Amino acid sequence: MGFGGIGIWQLLIVLAIIVLLFGTKKLKNIGGDLGGAIKGFKKAVSDEDKKAEADSINHQEKQESTNSDVQAKEKDKA
Repeated sequence: MGFGGIGIWQLLIVLAIIVLLFGTKKLKNIGGDLGGAIKGFKKAVSDEDKKAEADSINHQEKQESTNSDVQAKEKDKA
C-alpha cells in the first residue's frame, strides 16, 4: 500500500500516463518553473525576516537612546 490506498503500481501507471500526455520536455519546463517559484518565495520570506529583525534592532536602539536622554535630563534637573 502506498498513499491513501494507492499502490506503487498504480502510481507508476499514472506517472507513465502523465509522461505520455505531456512529454518529458514539457515536464522538465514545468519542474524548472516550479523550482524557480519556490526559490523566489524562499528568498522573499528570508528578506522579509531580515527586514523585520533589522527593524526590531533599530526600535530597541531608539528606545535605549530615548531612555538615556530621559535619564540625562533627570540628572541635570537634580
